[in-house]
Amino acid sequence: MSEPSYGHIAGDGLWVNNPALVQMLGLCPLLAVTSSLVNGLGMGLATTLVLAGSNLTVSLIRNLVRPEIRIPVFVLVIASFVTIVELVMSAYLHELYRVLGIFIPLIVTNCSIIARAESFASKHPAGHSLVDGLAMGLGFAAVLVALGALRELLGHGTLFSQMHLMFGQGARDLTVTVFESYRGFLLAVLPPGAFIGLGCLVALKNVIDSRRERRRRRAAGATLPQPAH
Repeated sequence: MSEPSYGHIAGDGLWVNNPALVQMLGLCPLLAVTSSLVNGLGMGLATTLVLAGSNLTVSLIRNLVRPEIRIPVFVLVIASFVTIVELVMSAYLHELYRVLGIFIPLIVTNCSIIARAESFASKHPAGHSLVDGLAMGLGFAAVLVALGALRELLGHGTLFSQMHLMFGQGARDLTVTVFESYRGFLLAVLPPGAFIGLGCLVALKNVIDSRRERRRRRAAGATLPQPAH
């Protein structure tokens, strides 16, 4: 079986088979922590690191693990990387770690991570598995950031607020007030707002994919040879 190209793997994770918009995996943290852009960014990067590390490790040990115990071993690998990320965040990004709370250790239960370990990393070499983990993680992080930015904008009228939680006190000035004297839209920061926002992002992706497919078909039709008269 030929290995997929790195470009194909990256495109699959970032767009074509995006874990949040297409596979609909990992929706618990996606909907719970995205009340602001910085929360989405922090959770997205943490998930990406776990995905990349676990994919790489599973690929390296795939020929050493018996099929009967592969799932417990994969979960142990994922839990180890989640613990590393949790300890690092607690040490260096403690305020953000406290904001994200229980959802950092709950990365262990993220279905997209165990799914990639089982469906991809256990069947492909290390380089391809690492790229797959990075692409899937970054695709998931992009949706977290987009949803967080949307909810923050509609809920508070700002963007990039509280970026100091991730980048230090010098990032306090990064806050952009888009709507002056804005009283806020409460629904956007409540759980129903997360569902509505995610639905809008899924709909937007479907519209873009439909238009790209129509353009592709028109281009393919234009290149077909015309019948002789």
